[in-house]
Amino acid sequence: MFALSSDRVALRFGDRVLTHAELGSCAGALAGQLSGLPRVAIWATPTIETCVAVVAALLAGVPAVPLNPKVGERELAHIVADSAPAQVLAAPGASLPTGLDSVPRRDVTLDGGTFEPFVGPDDEAPALIVYTSGTTGSPKGVVLPRRALVSTLDAVAEAWQWTSDDVLVHALPLFHVHGLILGVLGPLRRGGTLWHLGKFSTTELARALDGDATMMFGVPTMYHRIAEEVGSNTGLSAALGKARLLVSGSAALPVRDHERIAAATGQRVVERYGMTETLMNTSVRADAERRPGAVGVPLPGVEVRLVDDHGGVLDEPGAVGEIQVRGPNLFTEYLNRPDATAEAFADGWFRTGDVGTRDPDGYYRIVGRKATDIIKSGGYKIGAGEIENALLEHPAVAEVAVTGEPDDDLGERIIAWVVPAREVPAQELVDHVARLLTPHKRPRVVRFVESLPRNDMGKVMKRALGT
Repeated sequence: MFALSSDRVALRFGDRVLTHAELGSCAGALAGQLSGLPRVAIWATPTIETCVAVVAALLAGVPAVPLNPKVGERELAHIVADSAPAQVLAAPGASLPTGLDSVPRRDVTLDGGTFEPFVGPDDEAPALIVYTSGTTGSPKGVVLPRRALVSTLDAVAEAWQWTSDDVLVHALPLFHVHGLILGVLGPLRRGGTLWHLGKFSTTELARALDGDATMMFGVPTMYHRIAEEVGSNTGLSAALGKARLLVSGSAALPVRDHERIAAATGQRVVERYGMTETLMNTSVRADAERRPGAVGVPLPGVEVRLVDDHGGVLDEPGAVGEIQVRGPNLFTEYLNRPDATAEAFADGWFRTGDVGTRDPDGYYRIVGRKATDIIKSGGYKIGAGEIENALLEHPAVAEVAVTGEPDDDLGERIIAWVVPAREVPAQELVDHVARLLTPHKRPRVVRFVESLPRNDMGKVMKRALGT
């Protein structure tokens, strides 16, 4: 999966640096100690030790379970019981919660040493088990085989023209697909460099892009901070303008932020679409039109289709349907959940639960989650994202989330949860949406809030609104 032999910098965390050869030595020595274990957990702090631990587990052929350092007691207890790790790997000095007291700890050191090359397991062997956020019920362990990691990393490399000369900068958490698989394993597979900022900062981002960084990965909350600042910060706009590629994922990037960044930097952000179970499905290509609000075309080897509520395939451009995916990028199963695994597939296609449309030229757009972002009101199917983008065009709206709630007359009424940039009458926002879109898409209720609940990847947790 990795060469790990060159003197090129592989990992940079602050002033701590490992070359590919040094990483190979450290991870190889640790892999020798892990060999034969059924499964390990990794306390995935944003440190160089987390990266060494993951690479070591991959070298040893031992499935690894990345753990969110902010995990709650109940969720941690479920993950430990469900995955039964033989050891937990952590950076020296890292404080572990009592929920891990029953799991033997192994500190990850950077001592290095000699080791015998491992015979790699087959492509279907489990590589990582990543737990979903658990919006309905307990989190499920998504078993990702080596085949899925390799196919996704090679597919995005082709789409983004990613080479060993690239230096990727990001500040994403290392327990999730975005920050760990794309953001750590991606540079290592290419033979390039990851520059991890630890904590997101526009100042540190600009410093990296003024240095040798060529690519940035981020989530919409990060790009929103950039968009708020880039118009008045010439240093930041100049640094971003030097980047070869700016990539956003994990949630939809509002069109307004796309346009503000483009106006200040000349750069248009690339969006892609993926999820834990499928890794990457579609992306805007580096050499193609970067269209705000679109997540591009299917990646090499990936098939994507839209289906209606009855499973019928929707071929006409502009039709709205559930996105289904198949290809080598898919997971194999939910750990210990054959029922959930079977329910997730329809004739070999993975049912994403996301709703989207396809432009005439094949570009896909995400409308939202079937469960939370499609509102059925007055006989219409309405996408929350369209209303959110319209509201964000109003200067008094800083952030917004749109949901539906039961209504005796309409079936569901549209609710807008608005973080205001200044005082504004609710009716002004209602009229604004009715003017830009159509009257039936206007919010029936506007609720002003100080902030929106978000998870660690910056996604708004709509189920938490109003609770």
